[in-house]
This record gives sequence, structure tokens and C-alpha cells, in this order.
Amino acid sequence: MGFGDLKSPAGLRVLNDYLADRSYIEGYVPSQADIAVFEAVATPPPADLFHALRWYNHIKSYEKQKASLPGVKKALGKYGPPDVEDTTGAATESKDDDDIDLFGSDDEEESEEAKKLREERLAQYESKKSKKPAVVAKSSILLDVKPWDDETDMAKLEECVRSIQADGLVWGSSKLVPVGYGIKKLQIQCVVEDDKVGTDMLEERITAFEDYVQSMDVAAFNKI
Repeated sequence: MGFGDLKSPAGLRVLNDYLADRSYIEGYVPSQADIAVFEAVATPPPADLFHALRWYNHIKSYEKQKASLPGVKKALGKYGPPDVEDTTGAATESKDDDDIDLFGSDDEEESEEAKKLREERLAQYESKKSKKPAVVAKSSILLDVKPWDDETDMAKLEECVRSIQADGLVWGSSKLVPVGYGIKKLQIQCVVEDDKVGTDMLEERITAFEDYVQSMDVAAFNKI
């Protein structure tokens, strides 16, 4: 997986093709995935790569808010089409970690002082590793919520949906989408923490508003 070298014409073409049918690198909202790729691109793509250029200019507009965008920034090689070789290089540990000699001296004999120092540094290394926070797995979900008929109060329907509150659930943007015969469905975005909120729970809570909701479907589901 990857885009190749994003500072090369070939890499930018891969990015442009990848964004031909996508608004963002992952999901339906700007995230840390977009920031990671944006920073790797560094300069605006040429005008003939209009999908990549459109995406670049859009993400650039989030420059002041980039730290607050959802998701966890991963190594660049974790993004992009699966059939492209990652040439960005493997992610490395911090410089402090690199400085720790886990195998000690190459000398045949090791002094007691050197042995003690090595054991202390090993203990510090293991302690630091154990304190690193666990990555919280999140998903971006696009829901289609269908009313009973064209007389359903869609404003009230959306109010009911947004009234659902849970730890690990954040509601996003929404819009009404025509489905025919004057009927419109509510299409609404949300971001969830995977181990706290699932689609089954969302469906159960949303369809409980049976005066307004006929059914709920998952239109799109992306890990972030």
C-alpha cells in the first residue's frame, strides 16, 4: 500500500487517480490521513492533475485546524491504493529509542559497570514502551435514514437522530437526498469509537423513533 514517491510525477499521478472518485484520503470528512499525505506532497500538484490539485487546495484551507481533525496520523505507506509499493520507508522509533543498545557491547568481555548500565537502560526502555497510549480505533460512518412518506417532518426526524448521545459517538454534517415521489431521506455523518459504538446500536436507537423513521442503512463505513 502507498502512493510511491509523492514528490515525483509518478507518485502524484497515483495520488490523482486515487482521488478521482474520493473527496478525502480516508472517509467522508477531512482527517489526519489527509494531513499526512498533504505534508508529504509539500507543493501544489500541476494543473493537469486536477483531482490532486483540488484535494490539495481543499486540505490547505484546514491548515489552522489541522491539529483538531479526527483520526491518528499513521506512516505515509499506510495510505493509498493497495497495489502500489510503499517507497516512503518504514516508520522508525524515536531517536531516544534508537540510541539504546539492546544487545550491549560487542566486546567478548563486558565489565560489571557496563552490564549494569545496559540493564538499567533496558529497564527504562521497557518502562517507556509500556506507558505509550493505546491507539483508539475509530470509524467514519455515513447513514441513510428513510422516513415513512413525503409528509414526514424531516427537521424533526433529524432532531431525533441527533438526540442520540453516547460515549464515543460524534454527529457530523447532514443533508436531505431525494429518493423519488417527493420523498427525501436524511443522509448524516458520524464518527464512532469502534469498541464503544456499533452500527447495530445505531440502527436500534434510530429506528426506535418509529413515528418518523421507516428504516436505517449504512451508506459508507471507513476506518480512520
